Amino acid sequence: MKHLHRFLYAPTWSIAAKISVALVCAVLIPMIFTVCYNLQQSLNSVEAGEYRKLELLASSSASRFDQLIIDRHRVVSQVSNDRHLVDFLAADTLQKRESYRPNLQQTLEKVFRSYPDIDAVLLMDKKGQCLAATDPKFIGQNYSTIQDNFYGFSSLVNETTESPGMFFSGPVRSPNGEIVGTTLLNIRAEDIWTTINALHIGFQSNIFLIDQQGVIISHPDPSLLYHSLVPVSTKTLKQVIHDKHYGVDEIESLDIADLKVMVRATQPGHATYQLPRSQMPEIVGFAPLATQPWVLGVSQPKAEFTAPLNRLIWLNSSSVVIVGGITAIIALLLGLNISRPIHALTVAAQALEDDDFDSHVLELRESLAQLGHTQDDVGQLVRIFLEMAEEVRMRDQKLKMQVQELRIEIDETKRATHVAEITENEHFQELQKKIQKLKQHEVITSETETEYYQRLQNQVESLKERSPTCEPLK
Repeated sequence: MKHLHRFLYAPTWSIAAKISVALVCAVLIPMIFTVCYNLQQSLNSVEAGEYRKLELLASSSASRFDQLIIDRHRVVSQVSNDRHLVDFLAADTLQKRESYRPNLQQTLEKVFRSYPDIDAVLLMDKKGQCLAATDPKFIGQNYSTIQDNFYGFSSLVNETTESPGMFFSGPVRSPNGEIVGTTLLNIRAEDIWTTINALHIGFQSNIFLIDQQGVIISHPDPSLLYHSLVPVSTKTLKQVIHDKHYGVDEIESLDIADLKVMVRATQPGHATYQLPRSQMPEIVGFAPLATQPWVLGVSQPKAEFTAPLNRLIWLNSSSVVIVGGITAIIALLLGLNISRPIHALTVAAQALEDDDFDSHVLELRESLAQLGHTQDDVGQLVRIFLEMAEEVRMRDQKLKMQVQELRIEIDETKRATHVAEITENEHFQELQKKIQKLKQHEVITSETETEYYQRLQNQVESLKERSPTCEPLK
């Protein structure tokens, strides 16, 4: 716990750690802020570019589909101006009309064979009654509800067929300019899907088409056909179901509010959405068609859309990690290089404080001398410290010698003072006088020298007993 506290508590860190952290922070923090700002700007730019790319793809596909519609309308115009069709419809008698039928049928078959996506070619009179067709099942049916359309999407609904598709109609005029009938080309819905899907531009991209009601009329997933993106009004719903406009009895809504911007859109755009039965969000770029109030959309999974964004994030993050690692290593080396002389000075100062400088003086001098060769502030600090340490060491030695001399003088003074106290004692002086008298006393002739000294000693002992305060002379 103590080590953890030291690790987390910055003031307890070593100078090398502090310098390393400071250098790393000084480099990484501005760099991270700069990278984050640039990354955000780049992500916004890439995201806008991806959306723009989808919009351009949708616009390009819509233009190609417009061209397909225009080409088929030209076919209708060419067929409507064919003289066999004009002669057939302009004939005033049934017999005369029947005489033109073989040439007319040959013309219709020729057109039918020339364009594989055409499901049927019909020829109607002014009342919408089908008089001739490539498929006999259409003859006799009335299509007055669609004969005046330039082109559109519907189904040739009657007792004969309920096959939805796209039809193109054009007026047939007599030599004097009078409209005598209508030519109608019907393209199967499957062929429309094939044509649109042929514009496929990506592995996971889908191209779909919605009409002015927001109903999907072409989609790679057949289960989504004839579903509306947003709920259709009750009145419109009843009308399209009554007319069997899409060849189905019910129009279900996917209720995707995010795609409401696609319905009747007049400008290219984009949106993010999620299908009700799918857990994968998708994005779509859309563009309106010029020839019809329809909108073509190009969609792709959002994961594919965000792939370049994630790649950009990964590259920037990797660069920060790599640069940060290199910076941390350089900062650590610089920190150690800067802190080494400081650490050496700290050790030397501690040794000097502990009075252990002399035992390490050679080692410390060598390590500090190497650091003192530089001309920077650290080198100058080392040189000044060495001079100061030498002066302190010399002063310490001199002080020790002075203390030793002073101690000797103090001991001699104490001894002299002690002797003076003894010799100046009154009893000691009296004893000394008596000893002097004893010395001056004549030696008894009958006493031997040994007996004489014994007697003197006894007298001294008796004097000591009389004078207890008198200490023996050392």
